[in-house]
Amino acid sequence: MRDKVIFGTAFHTPARGRLEVLRDALIVVAGDGRITEVIAQGSGDHDAARARAAEQGRLVELGAGEVLLPGLVDLHIHAPQWPQLGKALDVPLEVWLRKHTFPLEARYADVAFARTIYDDLVSGLVANGTTTAVYFATIHMEASLALAEICRARGQRAFVGKVAMDDPDQCPPFYRDENAATALDEMRRFIEAVRAIAPGGDALVHPIITPRFIPSCTDELLAALGRLAAETGCLVQTHCSESDWEKSFVEQRFGRSDAAVLAGFGLLRQHTVLAHSNFVSDDDLDLIRARGAAVAHCPLSNAYFAEAVFPLREALDRNVRVGLGTDISGGHSPSLLDGCRHALMAGRMRQGGVDAGLPRDRRGVADARITVAEAFWLATAGGGEALGLDVGKFAAGCKFDALRIDVEADGSNVRVWPDLDEPEDVFQKIVLNAGRANIRQVWVDGVCVGGTAGDAGQRASVSR
Repeated sequence: MRDKVIFGTAFHTPARGRLEVLRDALIVVAGDGRITEVIAQGSGDHDAARARAAEQGRLVELGAGEVLLPGLVDLHIHAPQWPQLGKALDVPLEVWLRKHTFPLEARYADVAFARTIYDDLVSGLVANGTTTAVYFATIHMEASLALAEICRARGQRAFVGKVAMDDPDQCPPFYRDENAATALDEMRRFIEAVRAIAPGGDALVHPIITPRFIPSCTDELLAALGRLAAETGCLVQTHCSESDWEKSFVEQRFGRSDAAVLAGFGLLRQHTVLAHSNFVSDDDLDLIRARGAAVAHCPLSNAYFAEAVFPLREALDRNVRVGLGTDISGGHSPSLLDGCRHALMAGRMRQGGVDAGLPRDRRGVADARITVAEAFWLATAGGGEALGLDVGKFAAGCKFDALRIDVEADGSNVRVWPDLDEPEDVFQKIVLNAGRANIRQVWVDGVCVGGTAGDAGQRASVSR
């Protein structure tokens, strides 16, 4: 893959809450997809470097109305639930799972069905700007491996998890692992198969150990998966303290919180991704931070199934790693930019309160809201840090995962007024109003993999 130099204005949030505007910068991307240099406008080598890149045919210039954003990192997606997007959100979580979700996920025993759905899912998420995705698949080996293969072919950076769930008292007979030993054996084989897709230390797609959540797994399986994580070095993902029902179930079974139970089984590890975590205590947050784990904050699905709001500000103030998740299909939007908006709204409603019958000083939680820059950091660099990846910002050594945004695209809801809007205003307007139509190009690892421009390359056709 040939190196390139991108010229134009870029926005990123390299640290929580800190927006940097790189006006007319040059971003130099090497053949391995990593950024080697960011040359600021006005620096001594800027004009000469731009001229050299143009002469060598390596210069990519952003057009009028175009800016660059880092690619979006979605920490929590249920891939098989893609056909269910926007459906059946009117019942409690435990009913939703048994009546709607488990029957749908059971259909992925049909690999042809799985490939059709997964190909549509991955292309749709890439078009929405998701350059890194963390997926729950199903219990099915072949279908889960097909998802990993599709992610690599489509050029999306991904962590794919074959789901483990073996408790006969909590899982339906038509959709569960036969027993803990079978689940463990298949998880081990799945890890080996995914790693064989793209061997080497810099693979685009990775396996991730995925106990669905504590209620669906026996003690034997949870302990075995913890040992497997230590043996293989794989990341772990699961649900944590998502709803009143789930929290109460775990406490009645173990007498401890989800976080404490997961830690006891060796599953709360460096870069473990805990989806939701709405009902965590201060002690849980401290434990999550101490173990180096992270929370996937899913504000939209929490509104439907948690009936509670994750204490985001408290987690951030305690230096817990946090990113955003769409939680498809518990969340009905595939856009992580929507996730930013939902996180902003959740924080504001938590601070302001929702019961108008209470006095203002008793209605909400003080200092709970976040800024637009913080929300975007959660969707980019924050998500990258949660996974231990150098993505989500434009800096030397980071992977060039990026979105070319056209604020003047047909159908755009982003309106920019040059006489009224500073660059910081344009950034906020993009985060709050941009959609799929505005995403002209999507780059992952320096390769164009999607966007409305129509000239996207496919990772499968690129030799590394």
